[in-house]
Amino acid sequence: MSDKADRRWLTVGLMLCVMAISFESYAVLTAMPAAARELGNVALYAWTFTAFVIAMTFSIVASGQFSDKYGPVQPMIWGFGIFAAGLVIAAIAPSMWVLLVGRFTQGLGAGTMNVAVMVLIARAYGEAERAKLMMWFSACWMVPAFVGPPLAGWIVQISSWHFVFWSVLPLMAVGGLLVLRPLRDIELSPEEPHELKKRLMLLAAAVALGLALIQWAGQRLDLWSMLWAAAGLAAIVFGLPPLMPKTIDWTGRGIAGVVGARLFSAGAFFGAQSFLTLMLVEARGLDPVFTGVILTIGAIGWMAGALVQSQSWVPWRRDQMIIIGVSGITAGVALLAVAAFLPDSWLGLVMIAWIVAGFGMGMQNPSTSLAVMQLSDDDELGRNTSSLQVGESLGSSLFTGLAGAWFAHFHDTADLAFTFGGVMVMMVTVGLISVLMAYRIGPVRNAVAAEETAPVME
Repeated sequence: MSDKADRRWLTVGLMLCVMAISFESYAVLTAMPAAARELGNVALYAWTFTAFVIAMTFSIVASGQFSDKYGPVQPMIWGFGIFAAGLVIAAIAPSMWVLLVGRFTQGLGAGTMNVAVMVLIARAYGEAERAKLMMWFSACWMVPAFVGPPLAGWIVQISSWHFVFWSVLPLMAVGGLLVLRPLRDIELSPEEPHELKKRLMLLAAAVALGLALIQWAGQRLDLWSMLWAAAGLAAIVFGLPPLMPKTIDWTGRGIAGVVGARLFSAGAFFGAQSFLTLMLVEARGLDPVFTGVILTIGAIGWMAGALVQSQSWVPWRRDQMIIIGVSGITAGVALLAVAAFLPDSWLGLVMIAWIVAGFGMGMQNPSTSLAVMQLSDDDELGRNTSSLQVGESLGSSLFTGLAGAWFAHFHDTADLAFTFGGVMVMMVTVGLISVLMAYRIGPVRNAVAAEETAPVME
């Protein structure tokens, strides 16, 4: 890539694509209550989120394999097209089942693009450029977190939830046009031949199928559901270990504890987030714009946590930051549980809860990534980073699905306080497990601060 103009357009195009995916992920949270109200089949509500993540569980692994074998350009283009197709399917969905197909297709495309973009950056940009680009990518991801939810709420109010999906396509189109020419003109094939490990992709597919079977079993609760649950659990037990780090310590020390903390904390946070907007609409009667504002408040907490963990004056070790992060998530979701059981309580309690949970995610997310980097040998870094992402997808899908099973059973038979309060209590339990996993990690130095200043947390 010698042409500076092509490089510039490629960078801008990639940033627009990242912004489009980010906007869709935040906007969908605000739009889903309206979609469920219009399409019916509210028992399938959780699937609108888990279908996306289940698809990503497979596509993350597949995209990594194809990027290593053929270079990142083909997976990038395919991921772009698949994600756009998913947007169209969701936008025209006449039923909840078609919407789920659209969300699943979006997950396939998003996972494929995410990995391909990271490989593209590693191969097409120098180290100094990568650091700057990652900073801009972070900004592109955070901007929609502030404007996406209330903007989506406004779109829902003045038109329809269908237009939330349509609104993402122009960003995707402009970004695609900007990256298409540079991608055709560059050669990013791997320097050394790489074998396509089809077994890993089949195992990832097995894990994804297992997650779907467990969620389906949880919503049926009949004789057949025991068979589906057993088959799903067997698929995960069989498929997951080869996708984890080779040197993983199953007692929970080191990387195992990091992956475990990420898995359970992501499950607690995203499981609660998936039902937060619906709780605010149904139990408190808030409009879509205001629910979007509350999600934006959580994004402020997330940004604050990410900022704090990056500061040189922070004296804590990296493992201690993970403990603080997952504890914050758990505490925030616990406050949400109180607000759910007391729907007439002060709305500010929900805002405080989501700021605390967001702060915890801002501390935990980068800290677990950095901890994996520090604990990994160079030749295992790619696999271990992928394992961390698979763990996050697994936790998010599994526990959102279990929360969805609770919701499907009690939404029409119990009062809303019990229904949503039960969901939040389940997520608090998951969060407590993440705290236990974080304590098992062991000391991991903080490269930003002087290690000798770190206090010992008993």
